[in-house]
Amino acid sequence: MKVLPSQLSVLLYQPEMRRNLRALFRFFALLGATIVAFSLIFHLLMRWEGQQHSWLTGLYWTLTVMSTLGFGDITFQSDLGRAFSILVLLSGIVMLLIVLPFTFIRFFYAPWLEAQVRQRAPRSVKEEVRDHVLICRYDEIAVGLIKRLEEFSMPYYVIEPDPAAAAQLHSEGVSVVSGRPAAAATHQALGAERARLVFANLGDAANTNVTLGVREVAPEVPILALANDENSIDVLELSGATQVLPLRQRLGEQLASRVAEGTAHAHRIGRFEDLVIAEFPIERTALPGRTVRDTRLRELTGISIVGVWERGKLLPAGPDTLLSDHSVPVILGTEEQLLELDALFVIYQPNENPVLVIGGGKVGMAAAKALKEREVPVTIMERERDLEPQLRRVADRVVMGDAADLEAVMRAGLADAPSVVLTTNDDATNIFLAVYCRRLNPELRIVSRITDEFNLEAIHRAGADFALSHGSLAAKSVLSAIRGSELVILGEGADLFVDRVPSALEGKTLGESGIGAKTGLHVIAVRAEGELVTNPRASEALPPGGELVMLGTAEQHRRFIKLAS
Repeated sequence: MKVLPSQLSVLLYQPEMRRNLRALFRFFALLGATIVAFSLIFHLLMRWEGQQHSWLTGLYWTLTVMSTLGFGDITFQSDLGRAFSILVLLSGIVMLLIVLPFTFIRFFYAPWLEAQVRQRAPRSVKEEVRDHVLICRYDEIAVGLIKRLEEFSMPYYVIEPDPAAAAQLHSEGVSVVSGRPAAAATHQALGAERARLVFANLGDAANTNVTLGVREVAPEVPILALANDENSIDVLELSGATQVLPLRQRLGEQLASRVAEGTAHAHRIGRFEDLVIAEFPIERTALPGRTVRDTRLRELTGISIVGVWERGKLLPAGPDTLLSDHSVPVILGTEEQLLELDALFVIYQPNENPVLVIGGGKVGMAAAKALKEREVPVTIMERERDLEPQLRRVADRVVMGDAADLEAVMRAGLADAPSVVLTTNDDATNIFLAVYCRRLNPELRIVSRITDEFNLEAIHRAGADFALSHGSLAAKSVLSAIRGSELVILGEGADLFVDRVPSALEGKTLGESGIGAKTGLHVIAVRAEGELVTNPRASEALPPGGELVMLGTAEQHRRFIKLAS
C-alpha cells in the first residue's frame, strides 16, 4: 500500500509526467468528440432513410462499428449510410486499435511501470549494517573491487543516482542504493559513520563534493579518493580525504618497477611484516636452465623462491622447478638478503641502453618519471606532437612517430632496449605492439598496461612478460587501505592471502592438508606464536590458531575457503 502513493506522486509531480498525462487527456478528449460527432451523424442519416433510433442506440452503433465488433443488428440501407459506416470503421481501427494502445502505453503505462521499477532499489541501509564499504559509482573499477570484497565476505553498497539504473543493478544482484553520491543525506541514509571505508571513484571535482558530503555526517570514516590530475591531490586532502590515489601515476610507477634495466637485481614489490617481496628477472644471467635447488640462492643469500612467473602465470616454486629465460622468480627475504642477492649478480654484463616507453600520456609520463628517479635512461615514443614539450622534461630522448612504423620504432632504439613499456589506453593497440616488439627483439622484456582484464590472456599470448590494469590496481589499493596493510602488487590475477589455519587442518602437516593439491594456492609462510616460517616444507605442522600466507589467484582462494568450511 505504501508503493501506490509514491508512484502517484511520481506521476503527478514530475513535469514530464504531467506533460504525458495532458497529452493522454487530449487524446481521450479527441476520441470522445469523434464518438459524439459520429453518433450525431448516425441520427441524421437514419432520419434521412426514414428510421428512428434513440440516442443510446446511436452511441451503441458507433462503438460497435469503431471497435470492429459489428453485430449487424442496426444497418444503413443507402450507399451514403454504408459509406459513412466505412468511415466510422476505418476511424475506429486507427484510433481504438492503433493509436489508443500506443498512447496509453507511452503516456501512462510506461511511466507508471518506470515509477514502479524505481521503487525497487533501496534508498537506505538497515541500522544494524556496519563495517561496510561505500562505492560512489558502478564502473569497471567497482566491478573488480566488488569481486574481491565478496571473496572476503565484506559488505558493500554502490551509490547510483539514476533510480532506473539502480533498479537494474539491484535485479542483477548488486548491493546498490539509489541516491546522489555527493549529498550528505545519502551518506547518512547509508550509515557512513558506521562504514569501514568510502571509495570516491568519480571525477576530481565530484570526488571533492563527495568528500565534503561524507564529512558532514561521518567525520572519522576513512575516505579513499581517486585523482585523475596530480594537482587535485592537495584539494582532495584538504576537503577531507584520508588517502588520495592518483591512479594513472601509480599505474605508471608500477609498470616502471617491472622493467629490466642495467645489472640484474631484485625489484621490490611489497612487504609482509619484516620480509620484502620482490621479483628477480633472470634473463642474461646463469640461472636459466637450472632448477630452483641448483640455484643455491637460499644457501648463498637466505632468500626463498616462493613462486615463478611464466608468461603471465604465477606457478608454485618447488626444488625441482626448472627456470627458463623468461622466468621471473618471486622471492621473499629481508632487505639485507636482497642486497646480498643483488651483489651476487653484479658481475653480469648490464644492458645500459635506454628503456623504451611507447605512449606519452599520463601513464607513460609517470613511468618515465619513475625510471628517471632511479637514474635509468628513458626514451619515449609518441605520435601526438602537442605532448613533445612535456615529454622532454621527463625523458632523455623523445621520438615522435607511430610505433607501428618499423623505421620509427627502430630509430627509438627498440633493437637494443632492455625493456619496453606499452602505455597506450587501447588494449588492441597494446596487443599489436607486444607482438610487433617481441618479433623485432626476442630478448626484450615487455611490460604492458591493459584496460580490460578480459584481455589479460591475449596480451601474454602476444608476448608481454607483465601486464597490469588500472582497475586491478585500484581494487587492490582499496583492499590494502581497508586492511591497513602495505600495498603488494604481484601482478594481474595474482594476490597475497593471509588466512587463519582452518580448525579442520590444525595439527596436520602442510602435505597432509592438501592445500596445494586441492586449491592450487602456494603456502609461502606459516606464522605461529609470533614466529614466521618462510617457504615451509611439506612436513611442517599447521599450528592451532596460526596463520597461512599464500600466493595464488582469487579462484584458488575461493577453493581454499570451501576447503576450510
